[in-house]
Amino acid sequence: MYGPGDIMAEKSTLNSQKSEKTHIHITGMTCTTCAATIEKGLVETPGVEQVNVSFASEKASIEYDPSKVDLAKIKNTISQIGYGVATKKSIFPVAGMTCASCVSRVEEALTSVPGVISASVNLASEKATVEYVEGTELGALRQAVKEAGYKLGSEAETLEDVTTAAQREIRTIRNRLILAAVLASTIMALMWTPFFEGKAYLLWALATPVQFWAGWRFYRGTWGALRHRTANMNTLIAVGTSAAYLYSMIAVLFPRLFTAGELEPHLYFDTSAMIITLILLGRFLEARARGQTSAAIKKLIGMQPKTALVIRDGEEGEVPIEDVQVGDLVLVRPGERVPVDGIIRLGYSSTDESMITGESIPVEKKVGDKVIGATINKTGSFQLEATKVGKDTTLAQIIRLVEEAQGSKAPIQRLADVIASFFVPIVIGIAIITFIIWYSVGPDPALTFSLLNFVAVLIIACPCALGLATPTAIMVGTGKGAEHGILIRSAEALERSHQIRTVLLDKTGTLTRGEPEVTDIVAVPASSQEEVLRLAASAERDSEHPLGEAIVKAALEKRLEVSSTKDFNAIPGQGVEASVARKHLLLGNLTLITDRGLSLNGLGEEAERLWEKGKTVMFLGLDSQVVGIIALADTLKPNAREVLEQLHKLGIKVVMLTGDNRRTAEAIAREAGIDDVLAEVLPEHKAQEVKRLQNEGKVVAMVGDGINDAPALVQADVGIAIGTGTDVAIETGDVTLISGDLEGIVTAISLSKHTMKTIRQNLFWAFAYNTTLIPVAAGVLYLAFGQTGVPSGLHFILGKYGFLNPILAAAAMAASSVTVVFNSLRLRRFKPAKFID
Repeated sequence: MYGPGDIMAEKSTLNSQKSEKTHIHITGMTCTTCAATIEKGLVETPGVEQVNVSFASEKASIEYDPSKVDLAKIKNTISQIGYGVATKKSIFPVAGMTCASCVSRVEEALTSVPGVISASVNLASEKATVEYVEGTELGALRQAVKEAGYKLGSEAETLEDVTTAAQREIRTIRNRLILAAVLASTIMALMWTPFFEGKAYLLWALATPVQFWAGWRFYRGTWGALRHRTANMNTLIAVGTSAAYLYSMIAVLFPRLFTAGELEPHLYFDTSAMIITLILLGRFLEARARGQTSAAIKKLIGMQPKTALVIRDGEEGEVPIEDVQVGDLVLVRPGERVPVDGIIRLGYSSTDESMITGESIPVEKKVGDKVIGATINKTGSFQLEATKVGKDTTLAQIIRLVEEAQGSKAPIQRLADVIASFFVPIVIGIAIITFIIWYSVGPDPALTFSLLNFVAVLIIACPCALGLATPTAIMVGTGKGAEHGILIRSAEALERSHQIRTVLLDKTGTLTRGEPEVTDIVAVPASSQEEVLRLAASAERDSEHPLGEAIVKAALEKRLEVSSTKDFNAIPGQGVEASVARKHLLLGNLTLITDRGLSLNGLGEEAERLWEKGKTVMFLGLDSQVVGIIALADTLKPNAREVLEQLHKLGIKVVMLTGDNRRTAEAIAREAGIDDVLAEVLPEHKAQEVKRLQNEGKVVAMVGDGINDAPALVQADVGIAIGTGTDVAIETGDVTLISGDLEGIVTAISLSKHTMKTIRQNLFWAFAYNTTLIPVAAGVLYLAFGQTGVPSGLHFILGKYGFLNPILAAAAMAASSVTVVFNSLRLRRFKPAKFID
């Protein structure tokens, strides 16, 4: 996606120090003063060494010290000044990551490439979201990641491609797991059989393919990390299992090395083989479960039809969906999915838009109405003119938004990322110290116990659980939101939403329907409500005023006969007059009736009552007197009151923000049950009201239509944009409610609360697991059981002296990451609150 400008980055050398030079194309400048303003703002930024902004070319040349300032800061500074910098954001699949420390290394590799502004890598989805400037070499991105020991895929790869690759990886793990399980089980069985000639060599032969074929992925990952002087999860597994394997191999080949020192040459082929088997089992279960976290986006992609029936030159023909062009006429038959976004040009039907908007009731569609691609045509056939195809369709935008949200990082994840970056070296250090201590002061045989504890520490440590705790929950949460017509732009927005304490609602189009509707009809005794409405509709038949259209619509809904008129005359600011069946009609406000000298005929009190409710009152005059009044109002959306009640139950204060007069605003507020009203607020002042509430220490959500309320949406802690179908302002708010239904506010906040609860559970488990079991693996329980001995029922787990069995350490490590993923998958059972109409 390109923004309002272009950037090209290149390297230069300045004063013998390594600097970078960036050429930026800036938009939004209107005069040379703008250029000077940008120069001043950038020069004051620490690390920026030289700036030259040209208004004529709309270009800025910037030299900066990358050790003090980066492109992200420069871009942010320009944006804060009020101008635009264009970037492109792409999502790439990443192969080879195994733990949270891999994530930080891939991010470091990507951000080291000149022109990259930011990179966010998601371990759960195995994707990297990269924001970079135009001119950045994508080959340089791939090379940097390759040098870090991983593989960056192509941006053009579809989810189907990535899914296929993931399925191949799962099959590979499964095949190696099966072999490892068979051989490891055989080794375990042999370990319990009496000794026989050649048994040691048989165990060695069985363990070798497990170690170097089934476990090859761990060695490959370790080598990639060592080439870059670092370590990862693979390092822990490879070192731990290799120690047990090599110790056993030496015991087989050179038993005298042990017997010479009066040591028994124990064999631990069962330990190394079972560790690899259990870890592969964990990886297999984890990979399958992680695939389910992206189920929502796979479902969205699966909605896209593969072909379309296009009418060209009067001929119908089925073409691939990629070949449909803007302006094409597309035939859609009953039961088919609408191929692309468009406008109906012929026919009538109803469409099921539930998969896009979350609304279960089919929507009636006629000529001139817009239809959304991937929705289902329920009844009649129709022809549509394609208006958006390919990546521009509503579905494609939704998929892109969800993918970006799933690839983003929540602030709560930062602590886990920091810990993960130091985790593996610390664990290796603990393992080495553990070996030295137990070899020096441990019980006999000291070498055996020190080796087993060394292996147990390496194997039980699990940075995977830390790395998966947040992104898996974010993926499921954002996907679940999309299923219910709620688009969450980032993990940060999802996290902030659970902290909301004040919700500001724009009135027109957000809280209300956004169009006038007849609410009351009062007739004098000599007439009737139907006759008053019929005559008023006849008078307004040729009017284009919204109030007149609402009156005509109400009459047609009641199947009343709307007569033709003569001598129609619109009176600006007052109403209309016309002749119907030789009767002179006046329809308008009190000023019109007073000016014409008509009698109110006792309807003055009724008019006052309706005015008090904030309604617009129209008087119908017939010849010389008023025969009725019609009240109109912009009515509340369905379920508005129930939604606000739910917000109150969540402890959230609701404030209505509107430019309408106070009397109308307070009438709507009373009807809806709103806590406070900010009336007669100009659009440009709405953001100031949001800021005022924030200064009072409140976490504020602003709900608006995403157009007039844009400044307030940006200022709010969480901006919630209301949209409907293809008109949705997807790029406006932090959260977008596609259907425009207010229920989405409660659902978004509830989903945020459930997601954050899951993330906290995951992080607690990940931290508790590592902080508790690493000391156990290091042998801390020897202090409790070393003298008295471990109860016999716990011997398999803790041995005789309280030392953890490395095989169980592997099982615990495998279970830890799987537990985190499955806990996140529980979010798939989330259901929004039910509202009764």
